[in-house]
Amino acid sequence: MKLPTSNQPARWAALVNRISGVLLSLFLPVHFWAMGQALEGAARLDAFLAWTQQPAVHVAEIGLVVLIAAHFTGGLRLLAMEFLDWSAIGPWHKDLIAVAAGASLGFGLLFALNIL
Repeated sequence: MKLPTSNQPARWAALVNRISGVLLSLFLPVHFWAMGQALEGAARLDAFLAWTQQPAVHVAEIGLVVLIAAHFTGGLRLLAMEFLDWSAIGPWHKDLIAVAAGASLGFGLLFALNIL
């Protein structure tokens, strides 16, 4: 798939989608390791859960939620391009990218307000 030329919103949306996917795939082994702490006993899991109460971990969680939301909304936009009559949308293309970006940041903000 060839990316659009630079300074086009579609290029940035495609890059965000790909980068968020790569970062999420790098997080997955860490997630499995964290869940594996429960297999090593309740004390080990409790120690890990106590460690997760640090402010830096909360900031990382917010970033993770924004990454998940960005990848999700970008994927929905790509599905719309694939399965809908995208030519009928025409001038709304940039607006849909902005809605996807806003929704991603909105989910991150809602999560941040819930945990802080």
